[in-house]
Amino acid sequence: MSELKKFTVKGTKKIELDDFSTDEKIKKTEKEKILAKTEENRKKIAEYQDKLYSEGKESILIILQAMDAAGKDGTIKHVMSGLNPQGIDVYSFKSPNSEELSHDYMWRAIKRLPEKGKMAIFNRSYYEDVLIGKVHKLYENQKMADRCKQGDVIGRRYKEIKNFEKYIFNNSCRIIKIFLHLSKEEQKKRFLERIDLKIKNWKFSTSDIKERQYWDEYQQAYEDAINETSTKDCPWYIIPADQKFYARYLVSEAILDVMKKIDPKYPTLPEEERRHLIEDKELLLSENN
Repeated sequence: MSELKKFTVKGTKKIELDDFSTDEKIKKTEKEKILAKTEENRKKIAEYQDKLYSEGKESILIILQAMDAAGKDGTIKHVMSGLNPQGIDVYSFKSPNSEELSHDYMWRAIKRLPEKGKMAIFNRSYYEDVLIGKVHKLYENQKMADRCKQGDVIGRRYKEIKNFEKYIFNNSCRIIKIFLHLSKEEQKKRFLERIDLKIKNWKFSTSDIKERQYWDEYQQAYEDAINETSTKDCPWYIIPADQKFYARYLVSEAILDVMKKIDPKYPTLPEEERRHLIEDKELLLSENN
């Protein structure tokens, strides 16, 4: 946890994104050690996940937020591989459809919260409504009561999100909020790679360039959202994302740290049921093959 500490925001003081590095400049000689640590963490996470699923007392929600090309999909693929798919669900939140727009802005996320014993990953989330929703003032054109458009709409949503996260934390769901902090220069490099490599063309969209023009506005929106919704129980992790292997390592550290805090155990059977197991075993052994 010591290494993760400097990337953790618990809301005790206001932060500025510029104070957080996007690239920790990890030496190549250290890369193999970090890759080995990441693999070790993945194995431990898988062990804890099995216990979490068996115990069925708590759930874990992992929220991934980032600018385009920051590595959300790759993080999910590399950090969470090896887990039991029965115990984890992944949801990608894109532009809301007509049904989702007919409900409150958190509805589509609320109905996908993980049940006790399971994990869920949100690739983007309800935070989009205080990120792109803030940058482009999308709420101004959404169908809702006029009174709901008056005053500080985004300010109210920060409070709603903070209260919502406190509510689900108090109802057995742990939240791990990851912001993959990418530099503008690295995003440009990754965009060019998506354009130049045919196998990556599908990842690129002209809208990515359009949104890049609002880089400063998005950085401010992320900074504000992190400051307004970070708490001791539901902190944000500002993860340097320019080096993918290091970002994945830190994400695995954050997930493992929360799992250690939960410390799930395999259920133990009551004595009477254990006696039945012994009797059943004897019956099986006494069968004639």
